[in-house]
Amino acid sequence: MTEAQPKIQMRGVKKAFGQKVVLDGIDLDVGVGESVVIIGGSGTGKSVALKCILGLLEADSGSIEVDGTEVVHAGARVHEEVNSKFGMLFQGAALFDSLPVWENVSFGLLAEKRVGRGEAKEIAVAKLAQVGLGSDVSELSPSELSGGMQKRVALARAIAMDPEIIFFDEPTTGLDPIMADVINDLIVKITREVGATALSITHDMASARKIANRIAMLYDGKIIWAGPTEDIDNSGNDYVDQFIYGKAEGPIKMVVRA
Repeated sequence: MTEAQPKIQMRGVKKAFGQKVVLDGIDLDVGVGESVVIIGGSGTGKSVALKCILGLLEADSGSIEVDGTEVVHAGARVHEEVNSKFGMLFQGAALFDSLPVWENVSFGLLAEKRVGRGEAKEIAVAKLAQVGLGSDVSELSPSELSGGMQKRVALARAIAMDPEIIFFDEPTTGLDPIMADVINDLIVKITREVGATALSITHDMASARKIANRIAMLYDGKIIWAGPTEDIDNSGNDYVDQFIYGKAEGPIKMVVRA
């Protein structure tokens, strides 16, 4: 940890949908300037954990603090203040097809009327440059871009408002291995440049190894292992070993419905 107060602190966070318990007492700290990646299989609750921090879902119980501010059962004003610190790279890029690239990048700035359209475009072009895209791309529509370029635009949007915390939701999904590695390198570069804290969720171990200072594994509603990235190959946890090496045999059983 770089400071005594974690940037994000989760304690005993629980979330269920009817009888289905998804989070069953999550404990996790993300330090200031740290990059933490939550790994786990599909349906293990990674996205639910992220949505609870973002306030898109309300945790049933437990505590989630951002810079010491409690967000569980908090009011709209608190969520608005906390969310102003966030940037987000969505799983499918989630660009607006009806808007040119520069308006996608500066969408938050324009929506909150922080700047005029001229300044918003200047900021967008500067952020696009940070992710390796030229100003000519700014006038294109998302449909004219490759999957890798769309991810870059989405990353530029995530940093457009100079966030303190950036969330990455399966950042390499749908990309070939080379482009995935390019995006991973960009994530490392960008988070360092803007000095942001990063929390990512993924099942891509190549991505997790590259972008994380620390990795936590979510299984059966709990964090079953957490530690420095370099320690994960010697976790001593059979569930972690099975997951990171992609073994069919092990304690994790895939449910196959007839």
